[in-house]
Amino acid sequence: MTYLALARKWRPKTFAEVVGQMHVVQALSNSLDSGRVHHAFLFTGTRGVGKTTLARIFSKSLNCETGSSAEPCQQCGTCEAIDEGRYVDLIEVDAASRTKVDDTRELLENVQYAPTVGKYKVYLIDEVHMLSGHSFNALLKTLEEPPEHVKFLFATTDPQKLPITVLSRCLQFNLRAMRPEQIENQLVKIVSSEQIEFDQSALASLANAADGSMRDGLSLLDQAIAQGGGSVRQADVATMLGTLNSAHSNAILTALLNQDASELLNVVADMADSAVDFSIAIDEVLMQLYAISVMQLAPSSSSVAMDSNTALIEQFAESIEPATIQLYYQIGLISKRDIALAPSLRVGFEMAILRMIAFEPEAESSVSVSVLSTTEANSTATNNSNSDVPTTVKNTTLTNNLPQQGQARVQETTMSSQSDITHPKANPIAVTLAGNNEWGELITQTNLIGLSRELAMNCACEKMSDEKVQLSLAPASEHLFKVERLDEVKEELKKLMNNNALLVELEVESSDKETPAECLQRLGFEQQEQTKQNMRKDPGVQALVSEFGAVLNEESIKQVE
Repeated sequence: MTYLALARKWRPKTFAEVVGQMHVVQALSNSLDSGRVHHAFLFTGTRGVGKTTLARIFSKSLNCETGSSAEPCQQCGTCEAIDEGRYVDLIEVDAASRTKVDDTRELLENVQYAPTVGKYKVYLIDEVHMLSGHSFNALLKTLEEPPEHVKFLFATTDPQKLPITVLSRCLQFNLRAMRPEQIENQLVKIVSSEQIEFDQSALASLANAADGSMRDGLSLLDQAIAQGGGSVRQADVATMLGTLNSAHSNAILTALLNQDASELLNVVADMADSAVDFSIAIDEVLMQLYAISVMQLAPSSSSVAMDSNTALIEQFAESIEPATIQLYYQIGLISKRDIALAPSLRVGFEMAILRMIAFEPEAESSVSVSVLSTTEANSTATNNSNSDVPTTVKNTTLTNNLPQQGQARVQETTMSSQSDITHPKANPIAVTLAGNNEWGELITQTNLIGLSRELAMNCACEKMSDEKVQLSLAPASEHLFKVERLDEVKEELKKLMNNNALLVELEVESSDKETPAECLQRLGFEQQEQTKQNMRKDPGVQALVSEFGAVLNEESIKQVE
């Protein structure tokens, strides 16, 4: 008996058997059941997703002897003839082999004649984008006004090549690539029906290798059955596809976990002896890293494949920081892009996994640089007076002044002051203003908030005594002045100075005295400049500059309030 390939034997014969294209099936079924059938349909999508299959089922539904509907009887002569490819009123054309305009004209000469046995004459043109420009021109008029007994069904993998004039005359349906789990479920159904022994992991590998094409998945299944002598086993499938088997995958993860470069190279050597395709193997490593990352960040997610590596994936997820997994994945992704440029695929793969060991995520305090605190710097500038305020400089970036491929970046460096904190609860603004602006220090002791505080901070104190406080507000800040805000300032000062008779006066005029706001701005600028100068002089920074050609990014040095 002649063997029939699984892709042909299990080709869907009804809409109900079609996998993964319910959005198209629903539209076609509704069209048939309602009797509103357009004269031209265009099915687009990648190879092996069901374009011509749907077209044949649609043709069967149109011409079924029991009547046009979404459910052909499957028993009449028309249904059987279409399934067997011998129905005279279904004219299938491979446009790739009939690209000339003469071929198209010859085809269209018979359009005017009524169907021989069926209700409709159906023209199924596969890979329609291969027709020449003249062929499309010859087709346009008939496509625009076809006889009532003619239906056109077009299929193509490249709809962008079709003229817009053709597209505008068709109902277009885009068939989606199959998800791996959809292909795997269909493979399970088929091997169970065919009574073939199988490993679930082997079918999962075939489904992934099918790359969204059900036909490719069935062809690979046929090959795997031949490879395994009538059964489908993971070891045979791995050999056939050139993918990592579970032993190699486990060994790579274990060696990465142990940071054992020698063991990694031994595993790669064994992979080479097993004829593993290293361009595919790097994809397998990336998928394992993906599974580990999902297990770390979303352990309840069903997207983590449950396979023979699950236990090791769980161990890996518990033993290594998520940031390290992200680094491994990024290294693998870049290596996948560049592996074709390596001297050989094996060398490219080896370098990818060696980089995973050689590099590690940058720690938050990966570079420690001793810097004088801003308060100490300010004290040096003001007669060496002591202060208790700590300062932190964050987000300092040192960038190697080399080409991009060789840049060394040291980011998010946090440098803490070596000053002791003797008053951890002290108001930092009050301490900063101490000895620099008496009026500002007084404001910080009040309970002023919001715009009332802003008004006080932008005033200069001309005179101050136990009985009277005389303030001036620059014209540029006059918008801050409101009577109710000044009243709040008065009340707070009366409470602070314990004098209900205190007189507070405010004049809108320029002053040669410094406001608390101006004082803070000046001190901040001076402290920033002093910090930058200390950074330039720091031995650690100077070593980075001299040894690695680093450049200090001074714009990234910021004060932490």
